[in-house]
Amino acid sequence: MSALIFSSRWLQLPLYLGLIVAQAIYVWQFGLELVHLVDQVFFDGHSQPGATGAEQTAEVAIMLIVLGLIDVVMISNLLVMVIVGGYETFVSRLNLQGHPDQPEWLSHVNASVLKVKLAMAIIGISSIHLLKTFIEIGTLGTPGSRFTEAGVMWQTIIHCVFILSAIGIAWTDKLMTGTSSKREQIAAH
Repeated sequence: MSALIFSSRWLQLPLYLGLIVAQAIYVWQFGLELVHLVDQVFFDGHSQPGATGAEQTAEVAIMLIVLGLIDVVMISNLLVMVIVGGYETFVSRLNLQGHPDQPEWLSHVNASVLKVKLAMAIIGISSIHLLKTFIEIGTLGTPGSRFTEAGVMWQTIIHCVFILSAIGIAWTDKLMTGTSSKREQIAAH
């Protein structure tokens, strides 16, 4: 029975393979956004219609596209952390010792480290979305605007909750690490 329970960890393999497919979709999305950026810079001129039909400067349009590219990269990084770190932590060792491309963080990954890294990545992604909102917020209050004061406020509150959650996770991890190392010191004496 214990062998069956231990082997059940392999049921996660299709989940990680699915995340690899999601990563491929993000690579495709990045390519589309990059083509859009090149088109904006070299072929669209100095302005384009914004979400409400108002003219948007080329600089703002380019900045928003670049932030979209950064967002795709950060989500892709998050996927790599979950795929590689989760597989290594919960399914099976990757046996990459001595491999020149082994990520530095993989040598000391565990569930706690993975949670903190994921929380930090989510904060980074949320920051990009909030920055995009702040850049596009110039239409706030105009008829047909994509943004409302309440929507921007909630987006900011949710971002702050992400930050507080990450602090809580890191603090809990620090407490647990401190407690277990104290137990190990006491047991050694």
